[in-house]
Amino acid sequence: MDSIANFLFEVGMLSKTPRSGYQFLGSGKESVAEHVLRTIFVGYALCKMDPALDEFRVLKMCTLHDLPEARTGDMNYVNKKYVAVDEEKAVRELTEHLFFGDDIKEFIDEFNRKETKESLAVRDADQIALILQLKEYGDLGNKYAEEWINYALQRLTTAAAKELASKIIQTDSSNWWFKEKSDWWVNGKNK
Repeated sequence: MDSIANFLFEVGMLSKTPRSGYQFLGSGKESVAEHVLRTIFVGYALCKMDPALDEFRVLKMCTLHDLPEARTGDMNYVNKKYVAVDEEKAVRELTEHLFFGDDIKEFIDEFNRKETKESLAVRDADQIALILQLKEYGDLGNKYAEEWINYALQRLTTAAAKELASKIIQTDSSNWWFKEKSDWWVNGKNK
């Protein structure tokens, strides 16, 4: 039970671990936990778009893919030019005392190998989560967001992800709540 309690405290670290690339974008912030949550929902949508995917595997991999960052932190592209992270060691030490550690390791390894259709979908979900965040910042005026989106788009591999990303970049990020501009926004009630 000690190892499970420690594991759950470690998972909590993801909410305190910032995604570090936003310092270079000049605006925005997000924790690794926030990123993982959106990645899960993107993975869910991709599974609905492609029924050939094993939804359980995709959602589980989405949940676990960034877990090592509780130990390593989030390494952005500039950091990766200068710092080598021993993710394998982080995963090994994270999982070695958990009776379900092999299960966690299996899914993280599958994600990193990029060999299964599920791992490719999760990698795409990871990038689409970033694209969504960047689109929001671009809609708010960040002039660099579009360029970053273009690089993220080039990392997508699946047809479903490319189709979804295309729609995302064409959609105003406030449409879901502010597309109908009516008297409600003046009076606070429907007619």
